[in-house]
Amino acid sequence: MRHVWIINPHAGKRDQTARMYAMADALRRRHGLECQCLLTDRPGGAGEMARRLAESGGAVRIYACGGDGTIHEVAGGIAGFDNAAMTSIPAGTGNDFLKNFGPDAEKFSDAENLWDGPEFPLDLIECNGRYCLTIACNGIDAQVADSVHRITDASPLRGRGSYLASVAVNFLFRDLGHRWTVWLDGRAVEGEFALVSMCNGRYYGGGSMPVPEARMDDGVLHTILVRKVGRAAFAKLFAAYSAGESWKFPQIARVVTAREVRIRSHGEEIVTCLDGECFRSGEVTMRLAEKRVRFFGPRGCSPNATAR
Repeated sequence: MRHVWIINPHAGKRDQTARMYAMADALRRRHGLECQCLLTDRPGGAGEMARRLAESGGAVRIYACGGDGTIHEVAGGIAGFDNAAMTSIPAGTGNDFLKNFGPDAEKFSDAENLWDGPEFPLDLIECNGRYCLTIACNGIDAQVADSVHRITDASPLRGRGSYLASVAVNFLFRDLGHRWTVWLDGRAVEGEFALVSMCNGRYYGGGSMPVPEARMDDGVLHTILVRKVGRAAFAKLFAAYSAGESWKFPQIARVVTAREVRIRSHGEEIVTCLDGECFRSGEVTMRLAEKRVRFFGPRGCSPNATAR
């Protein structure tokens, strides 16, 4: 069994490469493990490394050391491979993925809690041929995520702070609605939408939780649809949406469990964000992926825990 650290030295507020190397060395000395550290040097690099490791055929445990983007890449790289499993050592700014583990999220900071932990499968969202582990969002929330990267690069804001700043920018200066046709398992709904987001996990945007009932291992995906509203109504909705209480606004928002959701734009391109990674297209198809990803964590942990 190989234990490989895939480290993103650019994640978070500071380079934590030395800390990751030290943990790998500690496991090698204490437990005689075969440990290796690899550094990513470009976007997409973590996914390429993970896929090569999985395709080698040998049993491998991969430690994704970075933020949600690094986890996203590694998960996509090993999707469907039974010989490869992954975990996360947080080094990002938001670390939303680990919030699904509730109080156990803190245990992921120390590889001593991880190396011999149990494995379990997690569902994936397939979106336009790409994989998403937590939330695939389209519309205003994807535009917010896209802006977060620029705000983080240009200011000292991080995590929830940069997310809220991006919300303010998009709220004040962007159109809050888009003319789309949305198909829910083949049934068409047309109108102006602020967002359509498919949730496998519960958290994004530095801690927002739009669908509290979402679980990453139950084979069910929850999609929340929010109609276009004015700025005053959006301001009232935002806090409820982030707290998973959009049910308070049934005339604006609803949650469905369609297995496939397709969106076609009748104007500008759709901004889509998968676990924080953004792209644009004229049409988006999201569905439960046939492939799953194997994950390991501290003993007794659950991806369905309630955060403190």
